[in-house]
Amino acid sequence: MTEDSFFEALQHHYHKQLPFVVYSRPITHKIKCWLQNDATLHKTDTFTESGFVFAPFNLEDQTILFPKDACQFSEIDVDAFDVSVSAVSEVHENTERQEAHTRLVSNGIQYIQEGRLRKVVLSRYETKKLQNKNPFAIFKRLISTYKNAMVYCWYHPKVGLWIGATPELLLKLEANRLTTISLAGTQPYRRISKPIWTNKEYEEQEIVTDYIVEQIEPFTKQVSVSPVDTIRAGNLIHLKTKISSIVKDSLPLKEIVEALHPTPAVCGFPKADAKAFILQNENYKRNFYTGFLGELNLKQTKTRNYNRRNVENNAYGVVKNSSTFYVNLRCMQLVDDEAYIYVGGGITKDSDPYKEWEETVNKAKTIEAVLD
Repeated sequence: MTEDSFFEALQHHYHKQLPFVVYSRPITHKIKCWLQNDATLHKTDTFTESGFVFAPFNLEDQTILFPKDACQFSEIDVDAFDVSVSAVSEVHENTERQEAHTRLVSNGIQYIQEGRLRKVVLSRYETKKLQNKNPFAIFKRLISTYKNAMVYCWYHPKVGLWIGATPELLLKLEANRLTTISLAGTQPYRRISKPIWTNKEYEEQEIVTDYIVEQIEPFTKQVSVSPVDTIRAGNLIHLKTKISSIVKDSLPLKEIVEALHPTPAVCGFPKADAKAFILQNENYKRNFYTGFLGELNLKQTKTRNYNRRNVENNAYGVVKNSSTFYVNLRCMQLVDDEAYIYVGGGITKDSDPYKEWEETVNKAKTIEAVLD
């Protein structure tokens, strides 16, 4: 299948208002596509099926499933797209939105200072008129901008159209090997300077890492935590820690999902209290922003010997069940001729309300650049 025929099939499916998802995982030239055969709205609350899931921030809402058996699957290799992306986007300051967000952040800081929370992640959304409403043009620009992110375009006629580029892995489970990351702290990317992280950002990162380790320890035989590193995602950089473990045999995936989601990187800590604060105070519904998405219970074959000259051994592989979910960050929902762009940041006792507002503005600029 050629690049042109791949996207023509997607465009035709979208024109017929049928569900689909097209995506590219980090550091890969492969673009994958699932085309659901009809407009049925499938859901899951067990995570025992096989397919592609799109889950909300609040798991009490519906998690959408594209079942493997109800979809056509295809993939192509693409090195690059011939597209142009603006370096930055012009964001017009909105005094009313700024006041609302800084007031929300101040409220969160007060809760933390009173000892009711240790961290809370607070968000808002921007709206932008679309010059080009073709979602696949936006998708191609995102891929060209975010080489090390999960870039996707997801659509269901009964739910909506979402597009995003997330650098954050929620979990990868291959057989009984679990990998996840903690991601926190945000700065603009500067080509010539070495990043200087503050105590507030390191503390925010440590909260996320400690929480994840604590949550998965009851399920695992061993846990390995990497040193803190800096990664780039588009025009932003973040602090990142990789966490690996071996989970106990026959552990239901649902238990791991419920233990990890939502992480302090998108919710806060303690989780239940932070989530309650968000639902009561943000004054809008996140829906699928800060939820998660990805491949569910797919069979993968791993060769026993990675030496290509050993043809005999390579003929026999080990089939493993694999699930890979990404946190739905850096995302937008397209509605008619507008994009709803979701942005947020982690709040701790050392947060400054105006700087938190500026962080959301920088994040909005980064994602809005692909719309110009």
